Amino acid sequence: MLATPQLDTARLILKPLESPDAVQIQHSFPRWEIVRYLVDTVPWPYPPGAAQHYVDNIALAASARGEGWFWTLRRKAAPETLIGVICLMDTEDNNRGFWLVPEWQGQGLMSEACAAVNDFWFEHLDRTVLRAPKASVNLKSVSISQRGGMRLVRLQKGRYVCGELETELWEMTRDEWRHRKNTAG
Repeated sequence: MLATPQLDTARLILKPLESPDAVQIQHSFPRWEIVRYLVDTVPWPYPPGAAQHYVDNIALAASARGEGWFWTLRRKAAPETLIGVICLMDTEDNNRGFWLVPEWQGQGLMSEACAAVNDFWFEHLDRTVLRAPKASVNLKSVSISQRGGMRLVRLQKGRYVCGELETELWEMTRDEWRHRKNTAG
């Protein structure tokens, strides 16, 4: 079992999720523009204590079992402030998920974070394929997958906080990831 390491990008510190992070998550996460396209298991309206329950009983429990790797996103310019979360999960057809506060969206930060965790998935966890489902109407997330070299492999229905929506399943293989890494620059 491989523990969740700190990962660094040009502008971000991806710090392994810890129980005290729930305080900042509880403050910044419960916003419609963040939760509307997340799976419908996310409670809405987001109740007090929900972040602590998620961190301690879902995320960190999955990490302890070797089935999940969870990071907080922090800008190097302000490492004390959590601006989002990204995770990898050993779950069929759902290996990567993320959210970022709206104030920091549209600046390429999540693409940076995705590249770092993709590399961890393929090179350190030695996985052969990465799959990420998303609501088709979540154009920002779809764009991250497209720019990251993933390809659309399936359409299906999915249940989200905002209701039932068309869902896209995006995929990238380890060989595709390595080719992309070796030709970048």
